[in-house]
Amino acid sequence: MSEEIKRVANWIAGSPDRQAGTGAVLALLACGETALRGGSIDTDLSFAMTLAISTTTPAGLLRMPLATAATIGLTAAGVVSLVNFHVLTVAGLVAQLMVLHWMATRGSRRLAVLLVLPYVLTALAGPQINGIRVYGVVTAVLAAAAVANGIGRRARAEEVARDATERAMADTLHEHVARGERARIARELHDVVAHHISMISVQAETARLTTPGMSEVGAKRLLDIGDTARAALTEMRRLLGVLREDAGTPPVTRRPQPGLTQLNELLDEAREATGAATRLIVSGPVATLDPGVELTSYRIVQEALTNARRHAPGAAVDVELHYHPEVLEVRIRDNGPGPGKDGRSTGHGLLGMRERVAAVGGELRVGPAPGGGFLVVARLPLAAPEAVR
Repeated sequence: MSEEIKRVANWIAGSPDRQAGTGAVLALLACGETALRGGSIDTDLSFAMTLAISTTTPAGLLRMPLATAATIGLTAAGVVSLVNFHVLTVAGLVAQLMVLHWMATRGSRRLAVLLVLPYVLTALAGPQINGIRVYGVVTAVLAAAAVANGIGRRARAEEVARDATERAMADTLHEHVARGERARIARELHDVVAHHISMISVQAETARLTTPGMSEVGAKRLLDIGDTARAALTEMRRLLGVLREDAGTPPVTRRPQPGLTQLNELLDEAREATGAATRLIVSGPVATLDPGVELTSYRIVQEALTNARRHAPGAAVDVELHYHPEVLEVRIRDNGPGPGKDGRSTGHGLLGMRERVAAVGGELRVGPAPGGGFLVVARLPLAAPEAVR
């Protein structure tokens, strides 16, 4: 069926009025064709006119509650017209194809297939009188084509809708996981930021009390700095409580956030859990990192080891820290099977890594390692970027 016919069919099916009008026009055309053939019809003309109307008018009733009954009635009238009339009008054939296509596209696909069978039987078993078998074969072939086209269009539309739903669900889940990971990062960075703010408050208070000859204005400013720092700490604790409530997590025991000095302990735990070889390789002059960058580095290694344990059990893992003048490159590689269809390269753990790396202004690359296995490479600035104002 050409694109022009599809567009016309969609335009007709889009409105009950247009559909009813189409049924009426087809009925008039069928009656006119029957009248022109009056001399060659082997039955009463009034009966022939009734069949002509019955094979066309139901095409205008498809959007009504009796659409199924109308479709069955139209098909029955078409078969009777072929058997008794020995011919089906052109308008009747068009109406039959239209309703079968509509039924396959929007109604019962099983019924649409079943309604083709009477024409097939007529074509195979019908008497060879006035070319009835030829008419039956042509009608059966066109009816089967209309049903097949309708079923195909319906399947494609359902697949598109299903894909759109799956993408929407995946995007929603992705956003939910990303928000949860951002909240977790904020909670973990709380102690780091709180330490710096506490130092600001302490240093301001110490300077005010220990600096001899300080003017009253200077002392007042240092006092304001201490008060502002303490107010910021209070607001941060309140924000941390909101984040914990939003994530549904209870308050946890406070302890220092981990850093790269705890990597050996982390690798020891990985060795005990998997029994596989796990190495730590450090190159370049070791530099002092911003606390947030150090925490991010530790969490990336931790998540990468967990990822390797889950997707490549028993695989050896190398953890490499390459210190460059302005960048720390963290590389975690295993000798497992590499990326597969289990979602290893698109899982929530890697999403968390990306969120952490983005939070400190770094870059993350994950994928197959040269020679086999899975590779995680994070390039992190030695000092965290300034916050955007």
